Amino acid sequence: MSELIHNERVNESRIYEFCHKLIDGENGKMLFEEYSDSLAVVTAAEAMVVFDRLLNSGYDHETVKKSVGKIINAFTKGLESQEVEPLPESHFISLLMAENRKVEEVIAEYRPDIKTLFKEEGDRTHEINRLKELINRLKDYELHYIKKENILFSYLEKVFTQHRCLSLMWSFHDDYRRSIKICEELLNAPVLDKQTLNKEFSLLLFVIYPIIFREEKIVFPVALRAIPPKLWDEMVHQSEEIGWSYGVKPQINSGERVTMGSLEGLVNLDTGLLTGEQIMLMLNHLPVDITYVDENDEVRYFSGTPHRIFTRSKAIIGRTVQNCHPHDSVHVVNEIVSAFRNGTKDHADFWLTMRGKFIYIRYFALRDKEGRYRGTIEVSQDVTEIRALEGQQRLLSWNENK
Repeated sequence: MSELIHNERVNESRIYEFCHKLIDGENGKMLFEEYSDSLAVVTAAEAMVVFDRLLNSGYDHETVKKSVGKIINAFTKGLESQEVEPLPESHFISLLMAENRKVEEVIAEYRPDIKTLFKEEGDRTHEINRLKELINRLKDYELHYIKKENILFSYLEKVFTQHRCLSLMWSFHDDYRRSIKICEELLNAPVLDKQTLNKEFSLLLFVIYPIIFREEKIVFPVALRAIPPKLWDEMVHQSEEIGWSYGVKPQINSGERVTMGSLEGLVNLDTGLLTGEQIMLMLNHLPVDITYVDENDEVRYFSGTPHRIFTRSKAIIGRTVQNCHPHDSVHVVNEIVSAFRNGTKDHADFWLTMRGKFIYIRYFALRDKEGRYRGTIEVSQDVTEIRALEGQQRLLSWNENK
């Protein structure tokens, strides 16, 4: 066993040396010949570890990213030789792979029109419309990337420490998003720039297909070995809110859902596990005032923000909401609560100017999974600065006066 581990580490070191020299500009063909024995047997885990080492060895993200294509090409023989165990159709990875097969089918369906558009002259209105259709259909595939970024990557990062290469894959996802946007703009321009469109569409496909290969030959195999089996059903459940591409439809098991992490000393918020202190800090630092009134019209909570708009005292806890308002406005409170309780309304909004500030006050009905009324929250916010915003600020700009 020790000899096997030693050999694996030697192979990993040789693969890293190959990548290091390739990035530094040495002759790729000569390097491939020198390290061919190690490259021919590279595994998915070794590939992830090597990229992690590269990103942690002084190379910046963009430098490593530019060499990913060449490196993966050198790894191809080894990665394709890996044995793949069959998975149930309902498995999270099977569903992601089903989306990959679907997007390949979608692209293949439009490929003849794409070739005609870029190779033939004359009126190409039909082909342009077909390419517009394809771009719209490819937008649906973004759900695939969103599930990877928010679900798969999150689980994998917890169990596979050398996971920095996932940041590379995410940046390729963003290249896909960027190309989709550019292609759409070019197709809707008053004058079609066919040459630029051809180049950009080629870049789009050059992102989609390599990502599929890297998913199925590197990320998925590593995830299957590293992530405990009991967690895969939970990943399918978590995908319900995001959705699936091209009609891929998982069969949701109705068993008990699990979460990563221990409940000991934590409050299970369904989408996260927090301590009581963390919950208090989070609520108190929101830029809004929150007051919760339960289904019996009794005040149960208010946020303790230092910038409260309306004065609150702990003495009101347990007091009926009607008794917290002057007589002249109690009828409004009763009308809101009554409409929330009988289900005819779900929210009520008010706004006013107070001490030179524009205050937005919103009331929301709270209902449980069975639709039963469980109370009301009041959310108040000073939106003076928000109303004054203009244009865009897409880059970080610290304001020392704030």
